Amino acid sequence: MRSVAVLAALGLMTVPTLAAPTAAQKDEFYAVCMGIAQDQTLCSCKADAAMTLIDERFMGVVIASMKGRATAPEDAVPYNTYVAKSNQICKPNY
Repeated sequence: MRSVAVLAALGLMTVPTLAAPTAAQKDEFYAVCMGIAQDQTLCSCKADAAMTLIDERFMGVVIASMKGRATAPEDAVPYNTYVAKSNQICKPNY
């Protein structure tokens, strides 16, 4: 239930019954991140953070964005919020 509160606080959740990201999504997130950053510590942290900050649908948005796909206008603010929050967790002095 903590992740529901976090999602609501971030404005990333509009319905309280959203599905959590899947383990396969976490693995894909990590693999894509490693392809970009080649930083195991950062990618592990970001993958773990994503599991608590966003839902399954939005994990797809984040992964697609990491692969170079444009973010839909309605996802732009939540995406930026997610990036800021995950950076706060994983790169506190960033």
